[in-house]
Amino acid sequence: MQIKRVAADIVNNVDSADLVAIVNSISESNDITADITEHNGASRLRQTPLQDRRVMEAYAALISLARDNGNEFYEYSTMSPTPPRYGSFRDNRIPMQSLIYVKLADDAMGEPFAVIINATISPVNATVATLRYQLYFISGIMLLLAVFLAIIIAKRVSRPIEAINKGAFSLSKGNYATRFTGKGFKEIVELSETLNTAAIELGKVENLRRELLANVSHDLRTPLSLIYSYAELMHDFPDETTSEQTQVIMDETSRLAALVSDVLDISKLEADMEQLNTSRFNLTANLSDTADLVEELLQREGYTIRYEKNGYDEIYVDADEMKINRAFYNLLMNAINYSGDSKNITVTQTVNDNHVKISVTDYGEGISAEDLSSIWDRYYKSSKEHKRAPAGTGLGLSIVKKIIELHGGRYGVISNIDKGSTFWFELCCDVTIHAR
Repeated sequence: MQIKRVAADIVNNVDSADLVAIVNSISESNDITADITEHNGASRLRQTPLQDRRVMEAYAALISLARDNGNEFYEYSTMSPTPPRYGSFRDNRIPMQSLIYVKLADDAMGEPFAVIINATISPVNATVATLRYQLYFISGIMLLLAVFLAIIIAKRVSRPIEAINKGAFSLSKGNYATRFTGKGFKEIVELSETLNTAAIELGKVENLRRELLANVSHDLRTPLSLIYSYAELMHDFPDETTSEQTQVIMDETSRLAALVSDVLDISKLEADMEQLNTSRFNLTANLSDTADLVEELLQREGYTIRYEKNGYDEIYVDADEMKINRAFYNLLMNAINYSGDSKNITVTQTVNDNHVKISVTDYGEGISAEDLSSIWDRYYKSSKEHKRAPAGTGLGLSIVKKIIELHGGRYGVISNIDKGSTFWFELCCDVTIHAR
């Protein structure tokens, strides 16, 4: 196809005055030998006194074949191999193939002529064989390199994964001090960070579990010891039984019942077993009655509870009345336990954008800043020694937290050392306000 295009270019320029230059340029650019001849084989381009008769006869024979083949003819021929030249890297012993193409046409004057092109063709079989061997060689090298690279990458990837696997196995055995140091790929680093976070959180949970067992055991042992001691005293001296002794037994039994009840409640809340019985009720009246009742019970001990309504006598909310009352009662008892010598408690309700906020303030010793973030945890203690509270079980704030979270509300604490603490919760419910 390339030779046919070259022949067509020569035919189109046969009448040009620069025909010789054009043919030479086409021959050089396409690495071929081209000639324009008469039908008797005489060359138009290379006029010499004595042309090689054998060449002319050969041209004439080719032109005759072209005439018989529709003005076009081509054939392949093979040249005999020659020994390589001294100092040459090229092996001339490989047989060389050539393509001879003849095209017959007429010039502008109507004179017939022939375009004869001779092109040397690269040895296809030898070239294919060479490329095949090169392909085998290169493919083998690439395969070895790929295997070597795969081994390196596999080791680089697997080494941190193996380390993480060993750490995870240690973590599963309860060693929560395990730390993961994955390096290299981004995913491995992120996995290590996630596992480190999990190990830290599991360690915290384990510490809380041990602390809970120790504290519950302590709080169970104390009332049980008192109950047993007074019961034994009453058994040994039945005639000397007093009302104070039976009162101690009843108080400690109530404390045990409250502890068991709180443990069951916090377990249900944390296991999402508690269901909300939502209804519309008067929050102000509910909490105000509870505050009045507690103040009446503790009036002999000098406690004063002030409920500030801030101009709102009735605030209706859609919530679980018993659970909200339980949360408020726990905050109230917590304030009473830690109000110190002042024994004054202030309950404040504020309304803002259909949200009601209930705050319970005591004026006791307050809470340090480092303990504020953990004060809502079960049985959290700010000192190393567990102190038995004057009342309650140590689970009250955890129950408040779970109840408010179930209602989709917010909670918090503000405290200053020696100035008291303010615990609050806010209900994120629709609120109907009836102002005075």
